[in-house]
Amino acid sequence: MNRTTILRERTLQRQQCVSGKHRFHPPVDAASLKSTENIASWQLRTGIRVRGRLAALRFEIDELELLAGRSVDIDYEPAELEQARTYLAGYHGAPGQTGHCQPDYEVLFSTGIDMLREQINLKAIQAASSDARDFYHSCIGALDGLQIMIGHAADTVEHAFNQASGSRREELREILNSCRRIAHAKPETFRDAIQLVWFVMLGHMSGDCVGLVGPGRLDRVLLPYHRPADKEIELELVEALYLLINDYDVPGLAYAVMVGGRDADGQDAANELSYLVMEAVRRTKLVYPTVGLCRHHGTPEALMELTANLIADGYATPAFFNDDTISAGMRQYGVPAGDSYNYINSTCVEITPAGCSNVWVASPYFSLCGILMELIDDTVSARREYPDFDIFLEAYFQRLAGKIADAVKIQSEFREQRRLYGRKPFQSIFTHDCLSRGRDIDDGGARYNWVECSFVGGANLADSLAAIRQTVFGKHKLTFFELKQALDADFSGYEALRMELLAACPKYGNNLPEVDILLQQLVDRLKKECAQYKLPPDDAPFVPGMFCWVMHQRLGADCRATPDGRKAGFAFADGSGPAQGREKNGPTAAIMSVTSWDQSGMIGGVAYNMKFDKSLFSSPEMRTKFRHLVEVFLDRGGFETQINVLDCDILAKAMENPDAYRDLVVRIGGYTDYFTHLSPGMQAEVIQRTEFAAL
Repeated sequence: MNRTTILRERTLQRQQCVSGKHRFHPPVDAASLKSTENIASWQLRTGIRVRGRLAALRFEIDELELLAGRSVDIDYEPAELEQARTYLAGYHGAPGQTGHCQPDYEVLFSTGIDMLREQINLKAIQAASSDARDFYHSCIGALDGLQIMIGHAADTVEHAFNQASGSRREELREILNSCRRIAHAKPETFRDAIQLVWFVMLGHMSGDCVGLVGPGRLDRVLLPYHRPADKEIELELVEALYLLINDYDVPGLAYAVMVGGRDADGQDAANELSYLVMEAVRRTKLVYPTVGLCRHHGTPEALMELTANLIADGYATPAFFNDDTISAGMRQYGVPAGDSYNYINSTCVEITPAGCSNVWVASPYFSLCGILMELIDDTVSARREYPDFDIFLEAYFQRLAGKIADAVKIQSEFREQRRLYGRKPFQSIFTHDCLSRGRDIDDGGARYNWVECSFVGGANLADSLAAIRQTVFGKHKLTFFELKQALDADFSGYEALRMELLAACPKYGNNLPEVDILLQQLVDRLKKECAQYKLPPDDAPFVPGMFCWVMHQRLGADCRATPDGRKAGFAFADGSGPAQGREKNGPTAAIMSVTSWDQSGMIGGVAYNMKFDKSLFSSPEMRTKFRHLVEVFLDRGGFETQINVLDCDILAKAMENPDAYRDLVVRIGGYTDYFTHLSPGMQAEVIQRTEFAAL
């Protein structure tokens, strides 16, 4: 059994019970804020607090690990925790999004901590305002905390080194020397660079208490340090990074790595590390990270083949992103052409410019069918009449527009509260253009400050609208009053009507223009409504998307029966795909529907899940057909696709005996999770997705 396989099992065991306590330290925060009560500047106080948080971290390393920095929980006395929480309750919270980004690692890679600290100190001396000076000094406090944290990790390694012997002693010597070096100077080796990637990620998440800061474009970040002769050890080090991420956080979230795509000149950026970073999912095979291939027409065939084969072999983490569609969408929101290729899926499929954004994702989620049900209720209570379907559809869009306007107001208020009571000096260091502007990321320092919202249940809405058009306005078989009665009863006593709504009305996902056009109309209206708004601090756009994480299940659980025949409480369709079990004409027809509308402006994320029986991939010919199917989806403008290759019998067995299948990973709504970690509702949703039995 190789090293990574053993470490994977240990990580999996720890991940089952990881609490995340090591990220939050109320006693540390309370002590820091008490000690700075006489300092007027909140910005300065946050820098001191970050320093304290990072200095408090403690670490472990076992006899096989190749990277330092596996943090461990700190057990506080209950009385100490209660006292700290009571004190902290007197401080304002800061609502709104955190993290979900790729830092600009080059900020530190090109200088090292000592030199970067000197540069920031010079900026503080030269600052024209006290606010800017306070900002720079808070950044220095954050860097001091980073140095202390790395020093503590190095001390842990040194302790293990003093007790080790033989080849392990030499491995620990390398790890120790690397940590001591990057605590002050810029990285010199691949090991230095990837170790520093992890420390910077950890600094963000534990220092600023932000979530889901990812490695990002690892094949670009690490390329200057790549040595072809060291390929095997570099693969192990990438695997070690993946294991650290899984150790750090609970399942159910997302950490993103992307490979391939294009450089600032529009040329293919794939390199040897692209293959290595993708290959690293094979032996780790855990929920983190997801590894996305940014495919364009110049992507090497071999890289496409590797990604497709991993999926065909049952690995859920790889996904295909459409570099053409996404970069075009980035340019629609004012990103220069050269920068439009340097993006990251901030977690699931939401797109943010790499290293320069304070983008809030999934802010908020909208229940498209929930809004429809409100309209039906009001229509019945007001005894409103609609001369035709188009007027009814416009009434829906008007109601949707009101929801969007309300959301923009709330998000704008959150931005102001974040400016007043937030501040993230650590993240600001690694986000352009905070240092050059002398402004914290929560104070408008980032180059891009978009807010990305997400609309859930698009397929159910299209199917519901098609059913209303046919039964209420077309055949006049129902009134809205009668429809509401059936929906309120969850179709109890109306099973014949439910079957008609399910089987006799057109369904999205079958290449039927009469229903596909409804989703196109919806998307066009979403783009139009969102484009009306500009948010603080710099008139940032309100950007739509259609990804869902787990919200298709949560919002579905809160919604009663809908006119598409869906019963109360059942999950909505995930992402941009058809509702569960409704694509009857195979994967090609489903792809034709999903790509029948323009996805380029939906930078908030568009995910399309497909599910295939694993028996399909027994021959090279079928794997080639599968890859061509994915290419059809991408060539037609599909934003992103993720694929589950599963055996439904295995899923059923996992529900009966979860302990035996605790490492069974599946794709959900833009992210991966352990199947046994899912709620019963989500497990049922995954099983009921259409499983294609042919290509």
